[in-house]
Amino acid sequence: MSRLLNAQTHAWMKVFAVSARHLSFTRAAEELHVTTGAVSQQIKQLEQRLGFRLFRRLPRRLELTEEGRRLASVVDEAYQAVGLEVRRLQSGVMSGVIRLRSVPSFLHKWLMPRLPRLQARFPDIELHVTAEDSSVSLRDGDFDLALDLNDGHTPGLSITPLMEERIFPVCAPALLRGRPPLRHPADLAWYPLLHDVTAWRGSHEHAEWERYLDAIEAPPLNLRRGYTFNRNHLTMEAAIAGMGVAIARQTLIRGELGSGALIAPFAQRVPTGMRYGIVHAPGALDDRRVAAVHDWIVEEARRAPDGPGE
Repeated sequence: MSRLLNAQTHAWMKVFAVSARHLSFTRAAEELHVTTGAVSQQIKQLEQRLGFRLFRRLPRRLELTEEGRRLASVVDEAYQAVGLEVRRLQSGVMSGVIRLRSVPSFLHKWLMPRLPRLQARFPDIELHVTAEDSSVSLRDGDFDLALDLNDGHTPGLSITPLMEERIFPVCAPALLRGRPPLRHPADLAWYPLLHDVTAWRGSHEHAEWERYLDAIEAPPLNLRRGYTFNRNHLTMEAAIAGMGVAIARQTLIRGELGSGALIAPFAQRVPTGMRYGIVHAPGALDDRRVAAVHDWIVEEARRAPDGPGE
């Protein structure tokens, strides 16, 4: 048995596993970075060593023999088990607790749906997550990483920019019934307004509406009316319930717009000048665990529709 499963046989088994997965010597050769002839030759040598055929070589395609199917199943399971154990061993280096703080709505709408991927990637890292709005100051020592929406000014701390936020009004379709049409910003005078009072770090109660209306050069409106909330996602829930017109964030509202729960009556989407970013103390990324979570968030943001990679 030891002679049958020597180092050379194990090398041929790897070639067999790839060939069985593709059912093509050409594709196996591409994956293994060798020639098609080399793959074919190693499969022949393996068949000779084992004493039975693994493939039926048909015109334009390959088929596994019954013996080949049985062996392929076992070999594939073995390689998967090895790969899983290697990943576990590698992630064992990345173990321990990482304290992550985030502004609540970004945590709720953007990060939470993605966290299962982080858990799968680093199963031995325990994330201790805290939601804190922008009215709470960023203090070194309170967190390892903090997801924040600000202008990039974080004295004494470092920040990695993720994505810029844009804003625009939204409302439930039902809100328009029985009221004058909502075609122009001046028409907002006929509608109740909703406010997120902690829109970004350093903002005031009506900052989002002021930023939007100033940017589109809208006529003066009385903004100091309507319900106020200290969470963006609560403001959006109020808008979905038909309570008024709210300012939405492009990064967080795609699902509600896609489902039709909310509509955007005006076309203009206005940059806030604020960016989501990962705040951390200088030197925090020297910890490989912190750096791993940081880099994972950066990659997720790059892949997101509003991320820097788009």
